Formats: sequence, C-alpha cells, structure tokens
Amino acid sequence: MTTLAERAAAAAGRATDAPSGPSDDASSTPVEPYVPAPDPMADYEPGDGDPEMVPVHIAWLRVRREIRAIAKKEQYNGGGTRFNFRGVDTVVQHFGPVTLKHGINIFPVDVDAEHRDTTSAKGSKMRECTVTVSWMVMGPKGDTLPALLKTRGEALDSADKGTAKAQSVALRVLLLTGGLTPTHDKDPDASYVERGNEAPARSAESYRDELLDPKTSPARIQQIGYELSNLRMMGAKVTNETGESETLDSLGRRVYAERTGGGA
Repeated sequence: MTTLAERAAAAAGRATDAPSGPSDDASSTPVEPYVPAPDPMADYEPGDGDPEMVPVHIAWLRVRREIRAIAKKEQYNGGGTRFNFRGVDTVVQHFGPVTLKHGINIFPVDVDAEHRDTTSAKGSKMRECTVTVSWMVMGPKGDTLPALLKTRGEALDSADKGTAKAQSVALRVLLLTGGLTPTHDKDPDASYVERGNEAPARSAESYRDELLDPKTSPARIQQIGYELSNLRMMGAKVTNETGESETLDSLGRRVYAERTGGGA
C-alpha cells in the first residue's frame, strides 16, 4: 500500500527512496562560522572634497575665522517700532556652507517647550512658545564639544508654527553667541550722552491727593489710572478723604464715577 506522498511522486515521475521529513542527525547540516560584515569606513581616507580631520574645537575656530561678521541688514517696521536685525535665514546662510566645509555638525538633542495662550494688540488669539534647546556640536572626527550648549527662543504664532519658530530663534542665538559674530555696527562706547536729572518716582499719597483734588478732570483721572497700571501701583493702599484705607484703583474709579455721574 502506497502513501499519498508516494502516489503523488509517482504521478510526477519522481522516485521516493527516502522520506522527505527532517533528519534526526544534526551533523548532516554544516554550521558556517560567523563572519562580521566588513566596515565600510575601515579603509577610508579623506579626499580632496572632505574636511581636514581635526578636533572639533579647531574646526569650530576655523568656522569663526571665516564668518567674520554678519551685519544687521534686515529691518522691522511696524506698530510704531523700527529696528534692524539679523534674521534666522541670513545667519544660517552664512554658517551653513562654512560648517559644511569644516565638517561641523550641529544637532538639537533636547527641546523643552512651554506654551501659553495670549492675544495680539488687535485682539487676535495667539500662541506663545518659549523653548530651551540643548545642542551638540560635533566635529569632523566624530568628537563633540565637552558640554551641551543651551539657548532659548521665543515666538508667537496664530496657528501651529510657534514651536518651530522658537527653535529657529534658538539656533540663531547659538550660532551668533557661539560664533561671537560681530555686526560691524558703531560701537556703543563711541557716543556719550550725559544723563539728566530723572524725576523721582511718585508716591501713592501724591496720586491720592491729585485724585481728590476737585480741579482734576475726569480725563486726567483716566490717565492716572494708566500710569498706576504701568507702575503696578493699582493695589497700593492710601487713606482716603474719610480716613479709611482704600486702594488707588478703587479710589480712582469712585472719584471718576462721582465726577462723571456714571460708572467708571
């Protein structure tokens, strides 16, 4: 009686002299010795287009030597404010090719981000992000600077780009401070302005007296409110006209309501 396997082999014209199952003899399967894969960098030698294999601090010094200076040629003009600055793209465009030439790699190894909701001057909802980034600076030989460098960056955005913007600012700070990159601007010590006599800070009592003065107009009372807010004196307590303790904020609102015949 033949087995199903034997009948299938006969139909295919094959002989079945020996069973096809696994052998119990372990010596029948040779074991090849383990040979590790060859190291692709074992015979590597720097070519003409590769950076010189110097320690990282020497390579970074050469980067600084080539950068020299980055001028503040970009200008912000908005909201009544105007100033010159060095943008992230400008700084990276200067440092990128030079760090590549000297084999410097810069990696963010830790990003600590903080977020909070805020609004713009026009009332638009914004998301503020502040990041602290730890950077690793690696040289052409694979060695790194002995300590991680930390920089901070801040950014506002109405969508989801605040964190990326803040990290870009942190990178700019790293390159400019780590590279000691000058601007070629006029030295601050080249000009001298004699400081005038500054008016002493007003006391809470002087604001109280002005608020209670019948000659003080409602418009001036509102202006005093702005001044107290900027000076963070709204909560300062004074003795009012009835001899009771009252905050300047409460006193100002009450006097304003009395003189305008309405609410503060």
